[in-house]
Amino acid sequence: MSNLILASGSPYRKMLLQRLGIEFSCYSPDIDESHNPDEAPRKMAERLAREKARLVAAKFPGAIVIGSDQVAELNGTALGKPGTHQRATQQLQAQSGQVVLFHTGLALAQQQPDDNIQEFYLVDTTDVSFRELSETQIDRYLKKEQPYDCAGSFKAEGLGISLFLAVQSQDPSSLIGLPLISLCSALRDFGLEIL
Repeated sequence: MSNLILASGSPYRKMLLQRLGIEFSCYSPDIDESHNPDEAPRKMAERLAREKARLVAAKFPGAIVIGSDQVAELNGTALGKPGTHQRATQQLQAQSGQVVLFHTGLALAQQQPDDNIQEFYLVDTTDVSFRELSETQIDRYLKKEQPYDCAGSFKAEGLGISLFLAVQSQDPSSLIGLPLISLCSALRDFGLEIL
């Protein structure tokens, strides 16, 4: 296992981390990703990212572990991964003409020899303004891209970009699932220089 571990099985996060040209391993933690009662979507993204990083850091002491999770929020309600065509259709119908917040939690954890843990975490929020979408457009999009494993039922790195009017973000990679600008800064604090 590498000294840098991505605590995720997500091919999207793996693809993003590969952009940095650094060696890393992947280890997918087995955690319950259920929504806690009365938990705000932003807090949920933070909690899940931290749980993933901490769990894998405990298994691989000394390694720097990256955890991340994304939660979409529409009018205060968390939108999960749809899983099916029908649920994805419902999500996109609800998002049509709306502003949806995508909270991407980022956490780094490193288990120290004295059993203390060095930790960093943040939540990066991206505002996505959806255009008005017809049933035909939604159906056509879903059949082409099948984004059933994506929060919000779209892939921003693909055809999903055609669903938007505007995107407001401090980090364009955050919407895909891993805020690379913040990650590079945090890795430097952990002693890992990208350049």
